[in-house]
Amino acid sequence: MKVKKWIALGLVLVLAIGIAAGCAQKASDDSATTDSAAKPKIGISMPTQSLQRWNQDGSNMKSAFEAAGYDVDLQYAGDNDIPTQISNIENMISGNCGVLVIAAIDGGSLTEVLKTAKDANIPVIAYDRLIMNSDAVKYYATFDNTKVGNLQGTFIKDALKLDSEKGPFNIELFTGDPADNNVNFFWGGAMDILQPFIDSGVLVVPSGQTTKDQCATPSWSTEESQKRMENLISSNKYGPDGTKLDAVLSSNDSVANGITNALVTAGYTDKDFPILTGQDCDKTSVQNMLAGTQSMSVFKDTRTLADRVVKMVTSIVTGTEPEINDTETYDNGTGVIPTYLEDPQVVVKDDIQSVLIDSGYYQPADVGL
Repeated sequence: MKVKKWIALGLVLVLAIGIAAGCAQKASDDSATTDSAAKPKIGISMPTQSLQRWNQDGSNMKSAFEAAGYDVDLQYAGDNDIPTQISNIENMISGNCGVLVIAAIDGGSLTEVLKTAKDANIPVIAYDRLIMNSDAVKYYATFDNTKVGNLQGTFIKDALKLDSEKGPFNIELFTGDPADNNVNFFWGGAMDILQPFIDSGVLVVPSGQTTKDQCATPSWSTEESQKRMENLISSNKYGPDGTKLDAVLSSNDSVANGITNALVTAGYTDKDFPILTGQDCDKTSVQNMLAGTQSMSVFKDTRTLADRVVKMVTSIVTGTEPEINDTETYDNGTGVIPTYLEDPQVVVKDDIQSVLIDSGYYQPADVGL
C-alpha cells in the first residue's frame, strides 16, 4: 500500500514538474514574442553612395540599430536618384518595416510615398535633411546646421581679423544643392557672420555672386564646384601672381574639394592658398588640411547622430516620448517637427589626431598619417 502511495506521489511530482516546465517554456516563448514585437524592422533610406559622408552615415546607423537588436533594411538611392529613393521607400513599406529613417535627396519629393507610410501607421524620422510637406514625419534628427554656418563664417572672420582690419579682402561664396533644406541653414548661419562685412566693404565679392541661388552647387558636386571655381579664376584673374583671393566660403567638403582642385591647377600652393572652409571631415579634405590646401572642416560625428536615432526609435517603440531639444526651428510646411540637434565642432590641422584619430573615427592610414 505504501509503495502505491509513493508511486502516485512520484507521478504527481513528475506532472507538476512537467507543467512548470511547460509554463516556463510558454513564458519564455511569450517573452521572445513580445521582445520580437517590440523591435520592428527599421528601413533606412540614404541618398547616395557616391559621397563618403552618406556611406558612413548608413553604415553607422545600421551597426547601431543591429547592436540594439533591430533588423535593418538599408538602401541607397543610386547617385542621388529621386525615383530610386521613392522606390526604395515603397519596398520598405511593403516589406513590413515598422519605422522609416530617411535622408531625403530632395526634401519636397517624398510627399506622396509618405502618405502610404502614414496610412500604414509607420512613423518616419527625417535624418539630417528635413523632409518637407509631409505630416508623416514625426521627428527630425540632425546637427545644429545654423551653427555649422556660424562656425564657418566665424572662422573666416577670425582668420582675416575682420573686426580690426579694414581690408578690403576678396572672397567668393559657395553653398550646396538648393533641393537640400539644410542649405538654408548653412548659408544663413555663415552669412549672419559675413554679410555685415560685405555690406561695410571690408569683404568684397569680385564676381558679384552673392545670393544663395548664384552660389548653389547642384548635388553638392565636386565636379560642378570645380567648374564654377575655374570660371571665377578665369573671369576675375585670380592667381598667386594675379588678383588676390583671400578666402572662399564652402558649405561642405565635397564642394571644397572641387574648389581646391581648381586653385591648385591655377598655381596656388600651401604657401599662398586662400582660407577655405568645409564640412564633414571627409578623408580627402582631411588630407587637404594636412597639405595646407583646406583651412578647416566642421566635424559632425555621425556616430552620435546614429545613436540618437536609435534612442528615438526605441522611445517610439516603447511608447515614450523621444528626447527633443528644439521645438521651434524646423517647420516642414505641415507644422514644426520635434527635433534633436547634435553639436558640430571645428577641426583644423592640429585637431586631426585628437578629434578624428584618437576617437577611432579614422585610422591613421585613412588620411595618410
